[in-house]
Amino acid sequence: MPVPRQSSLRPLSRRQFLCQSAAAAGALSLPAMLPSTVLGLAGATAPSGRVVLGCIGLGIQGTGNMRTFRGNSDCRVVAVCDVHETQRSRAKQAVDEFYGNKDCAAVKDFRELIGRKDIDAVQITTPDHWHPLVALEATRQGKHIYCEKPIGWSVRAAQALRKAVQQSGVVFQFGTQQRSGGKFRFACELVRNGKIGQLKTILVGVPGSWTCPRQPTEPVPKELDYDLWLGPAPLAPYCYQRCRPYTEKEGWSIWYCISDYCMGMIGNWGVHHLDIAQWGNGTELSGPTEIEGTGVFPKDMLTDCAVSWQVENRYANGVLLVHTDDGTARKHPLQVSKYGHGVLFLGTEGWVHVDREVLDAQPKSLLKATLGPNDVRLLKSDNHHVNFIDAIKGRTRPAAPIDVAVRTDALCHLQQIAIKLRRKLRWDPAQEAFVQDDEANRMLDRPMRAPWNV
Repeated sequence: MPVPRQSSLRPLSRRQFLCQSAAAAGALSLPAMLPSTVLGLAGATAPSGRVVLGCIGLGIQGTGNMRTFRGNSDCRVVAVCDVHETQRSRAKQAVDEFYGNKDCAAVKDFRELIGRKDIDAVQITTPDHWHPLVALEATRQGKHIYCEKPIGWSVRAAQALRKAVQQSGVVFQFGTQQRSGGKFRFACELVRNGKIGQLKTILVGVPGSWTCPRQPTEPVPKELDYDLWLGPAPLAPYCYQRCRPYTEKEGWSIWYCISDYCMGMIGNWGVHHLDIAQWGNGTELSGPTEIEGTGVFPKDMLTDCAVSWQVENRYANGVLLVHTDDGTARKHPLQVSKYGHGVLFLGTEGWVHVDREVLDAQPKSLLKATLGPNDVRLLKSDNHHVNFIDAIKGRTRPAAPIDVAVRTDALCHLQQIAIKLRRKLRWDPAQEAFVQDDEANRMLDRPMRAPWNV
């Protein structure tokens, strides 16, 4: 296996690591490694040139994204970053083998990668609790961002990122790739154009979170920088299951269902279908006005995210969005019998169901419907990664921009707060705050472990 090339950047000292850097208003305040010499779009790639990309987080999703970008002739991967030495070495090897050289840099600290002046854009596929911090540093350095979902951590962190993206002018693409799926776009166009009559109800079903028993404390392996893996999350004793990557034998990582790092499937999976629900409802830049629901949380486990839930979200236009785990969704009285997972739009004159495998409707004639010149047409993107590169080059707009990302991300958090408080909450989409509810509003933010901060 090739040895990762040493970076020309100076190594990070303990003093530098603990220093706080002055960030732009609403952007990131975190340990500084390099001066911010790339501002705004000063280092943007010319339309005729390749987008130079660095990939941060190389688990199963990160590796998949990296391979997709690597195969795009308008893009070149030059650096990879992961706190697991094994994962970054494998990623470097994959990049080097593809290009037939040994040029790919492999580093464990994202600031070293983002600080490179030759890099135009970054792919962020870390565990969820790291998403806003890494993305905020990217905006500070003027890098375009492909960020996996959800934005994570808190509503306030997502809002800070939105402000930073808008101020820096970088292109932001959210990893809700269903936005670039033809079935999802067509389903939403049918609904937005009244082809099912007046939209009344939307049912969304996604997998519930999984569980893992408490684990004994173990020595931290030498190949992992555990402190950097934890980052802004609270200190916790190391155990293999807490932060292991995906493996074919053991399946998906356990951290997805530990609230210090992820909302669980109500947000990590829910964000995909909730995004489509809001797209079809025409509320992707708004949100519900009332949220109420219940959830079941595991007790005395390593995992603590809801394994099942049912949340009702009411919108100002009268639409009711019901989000549940897919087991509960199959039992909902309005559910079409053979479905559970996916998005079901119910109108006064028919329905449309869509998921990654199936597009179905009643009446069936809807599946062959054509749109007229005056009908609502949604942004067409058939490849999420290509769309991101094209947006950087000024050929199009990102399919999942920051404004939409923050609203969908917030919807996940609102539902999480509702099932924890177990009472009806009123939400003001314009102010992005709960109405006369200090307790709920405090839950829109959460502290980070020093020295990390938004």
